[in-house]
Amino acid sequence: MSETSHGATVDNTEVGSYFVANYPPFSVWTTDAVDEAARPALAAPPADVALGLYLHIPFCRKRCHFCYFRVYTDKNASEIQSYLDVLASEWELYAKQPAIAGRPLSFVYFGGGTPSFLSVRQLEGLVKRLEMVTPWSTAEEITFECEPGTLTRPKLAAIRALGVTRLSLGIEHFDDHILELNGRAHRSAEIFRAYDYARSLEFPQINIDLIAGMLGETDEKWQAAVTQTLKLKPDSVTIYQMELPYNTTISSDLLKGTGQFTTAASWSAKRRWVAEAFETLERAGYTVGSAYTAVKDPTRTTFVYRDQLWKGADLAGLGVASFGHLNGVHVQNLDSSGSYTAAIEAGRLPLNRAYRPTKEERFIRELVLQLKLGSIRPAGFQDQYGVDVRARFADAWTSLQADGYLRTGSTDVIGLTRDGLLRVDSLLPRFFLSAHKGIRYT
Repeated sequence: MSETSHGATVDNTEVGSYFVANYPPFSVWTTDAVDEAARPALAAPPADVALGLYLHIPFCRKRCHFCYFRVYTDKNASEIQSYLDVLASEWELYAKQPAIAGRPLSFVYFGGGTPSFLSVRQLEGLVKRLEMVTPWSTAEEITFECEPGTLTRPKLAAIRALGVTRLSLGIEHFDDHILELNGRAHRSAEIFRAYDYARSLEFPQINIDLIAGMLGETDEKWQAAVTQTLKLKPDSVTIYQMELPYNTTISSDLLKGTGQFTTAASWSAKRRWVAEAFETLERAGYTVGSAYTAVKDPTRTTFVYRDQLWKGADLAGLGVASFGHLNGVHVQNLDSSGSYTAAIEAGRLPLNRAYRPTKEERFIRELVLQLKLGSIRPAGFQDQYGVDVRARFADAWTSLQADGYLRTGSTDVIGLTRDGLLRVDSLLPRFFLSAHKGIRYT
């Protein structure tokens, strides 16, 4: 069974957010806080933390039925170029802010949408303009998300030449029927072709994304997908359990009762599939490093973007609807291309809502996000925040122990069992402040 943020226990995959990406919940972020908190934070001296850059490329060949991101499938080359010009202008505006000016970049992340939807010319032009503002030579990690069907060998060679250290292939599944049912644009032949191209170009890290519980999933098809993953021998594998936030095509169908789509897999089935995948990967020598990832060689395969953000790093999020975290304040951009573009053309950062967490909320944010890694070290939180996490959340630890989700035997580490790790997002609300329990997440 799966515990929801409202305290109920259900196994069916219902409409609503499951994955905890931040804290406090986005629903408490406000427009008023843009002027009250975000803009003053940007005008202040920089925080002594790492700085990352996220670029939202909101273009796709098709919109997946489970997608909840801001994406567009109807833009021509001219419209895409205009967006990229605005994106670069946004970074130029950020570079003038005292909180950002002169700071080196620790990590860069191209997300979407589909960054690989861009042509080589568009991509190279964007990066050239961005690097004129801030060179990327200091970046420890540059991640680039791809949809296999948009990749050619010349495009991958161009991506490699830009310094990308981790290529993240959004494969999701290898079964063509499942890919079609869920609205994916690519098919298996494109996966294998793109993967072979990428391997020949010797990217430092190739990551494969899978989703457990897509429409049409069966035990046999999932096992075949895991077997195929092992044959490719990726450097890392990321596996998500499919959820149904409110603004997906599937969610709309379920809420309207139109019956267009089949019933989504239960949470217990999805956890079982991820457990089977992790066990298979571990037998092949992989190491499970979080609730979602397994890596072939932990000594050389890292996730700087994830680890820095979960420890409180700053992130400048560029693009329509993008999220960021700057000088202690959470921010999100305007979520329509028109208002986003108009703000930047008027010389204003396109901020839509913001939130300045208290010290206690920052502490809880880092605690819950780092629990996704499977364990936390109380001493680190004691040193940074002066909080004894064992005492502060004694009731939560006791309940996790009683439910069989907590490992025992260590005095310096609090760790989750595998069963706890596989349902960690449903457990995290136990650590939320009372004001944030039972409210809408987004």
